[in-house]
Amino acid sequence: MRKTIMLAALILGSALSPGYAASGPIKIVLPEEADLLEPCMATRSNIGRVIMQNVSETLTELDVRGDKGLMPRLAEKWEQKADGSWRFHLRQGVAFSDGTAFDAKDVKYSFDRIMSDKNACESRRYFGGMTVNAQVVDDRTIDFSVDPVQPILPLLLSLVTIVPEGTPLEFVREPVGTGPYKLTNWTPGQQIVLTARDDYWGKKPQVTEATYLFRADPAVRAAMVQTGEADISPSISQLDATNPATDFSYLDSETVYLRIDHNIEPLNDVRVRRALNLAIDREAFIGTLVPDGALLATAIVPPPTLGWNPDVKVFPYDPEGAKKLLEEAKADGVKVETPITIIARTANFPNVTEIMEAIQSQLQEAGFKVDLKFVEVAEHEGYYSKPFKEGRGPLLVAAMHDNSKGDPSFSMFFKYASKGTQSGFSDPKVDDLIQRASAAVGDERAKLWSELIAYLHDEVVADVLLFHMVGFSRVSEKLDFKPTMATNSMLQLSEIGIK
Repeated sequence: MRKTIMLAALILGSALSPGYAASGPIKIVLPEEADLLEPCMATRSNIGRVIMQNVSETLTELDVRGDKGLMPRLAEKWEQKADGSWRFHLRQGVAFSDGTAFDAKDVKYSFDRIMSDKNACESRRYFGGMTVNAQVVDDRTIDFSVDPVQPILPLLLSLVTIVPEGTPLEFVREPVGTGPYKLTNWTPGQQIVLTARDDYWGKKPQVTEATYLFRADPAVRAAMVQTGEADISPSISQLDATNPATDFSYLDSETVYLRIDHNIEPLNDVRVRRALNLAIDREAFIGTLVPDGALLATAIVPPPTLGWNPDVKVFPYDPEGAKKLLEEAKADGVKVETPITIIARTANFPNVTEIMEAIQSQLQEAGFKVDLKFVEVAEHEGYYSKPFKEGRGPLLVAAMHDNSKGDPSFSMFFKYASKGTQSGFSDPKVDDLIQRASAAVGDERAKLWSELIAYLHDEVVADVLLFHMVGFSRVSEKLDFKPTMATNSMLQLSEIGIK
């Protein structure tokens, strides 16, 4: 009898130990459906949450759970050469989900593909203002030369997803990657299913299958996890985050703002742009429609991003000052009564409808004529990125920008440079500062970014910057998972444990 009890205890102890952790399928409910599953678009949050590092992997990966910094993924190591170029040594024994072997030719092809004018790969925008040449040395080695020299190129490559050589230049519907999962079902409007690969090069994940569902209402998403219809909702509202056992808040890296199109009157007048900023009572949103802990924004990047400038101050709420600026502009012939349209993305973040309606009301009270239009993600991109539509009226595009990488390079060129894909203006001083900061290192790099942040906010008045957000997630008690600052844009299934 004693031996039987001891044996049972040993078996039970083994079953509960990490080496014998449970495995199985899970369901994830997201706020927005993925309109694409193209790997080079995985830097867009509604796509990245599904395929980034799940189906498609990158050469490098930034550790957001600890202090390891930039870590190897498909590249085992890298070094900068005397001429400023970078050499990457690739992992061996890696295969794509279609069975083909991974080598340096795939890396070169993937990079050249995102830079091709035959598609609109979003990850291309992070390499604006530089010329990059990828050169295969051998099957396991590849060099990247960059002009001007880029000291953070290995970090930039953490956003380049690798596809097999020969993948069509046009967007694909069924992505093939080296990640731990492969796409096994995509029923638009209903679900996406990823299934764990038996031949993955790395550690076998506990999640054997992930089914992604889509519900716009954050209360519905929270309820689905509570009732067991889903296991994770990465994004719920603060109002619904009522259960300490399942609900987690996390400082995310998202900045909510209104992108101003400076090209169209009356938004081409800096007084009108200042008036827009003065007309919004940002403080009134905190703790009501925007979660407690969110910060008022003075830059497109959150603290503690390199070069973040604490001396730049949030525009005060001053509707009378806004009215005065509009009167001054009108006296000079500016058509301040032209209706301005806010373009917002449906289900972009919790309370987006209520927040945008409140902003519309505040702008109207200050004397602006403002319309509000909600669109789905694909249509939103048509307003947000170049080429902008001819014959358009004055637009404010509401958006949420993610920069979890710690350096403004991941934001500044495509947001603000004259040739940036989402830039609403052209300014030679901005272009010069971006170019010099991108190539600088150490204190000089931080100083230049800091100068740019102040110039964009105080002189150009580039945007209506609103909030650095706090996120809330609901996670089933059967899972071992806590969200991070990257959770809103990337959800690695291999990081999820099953109790």
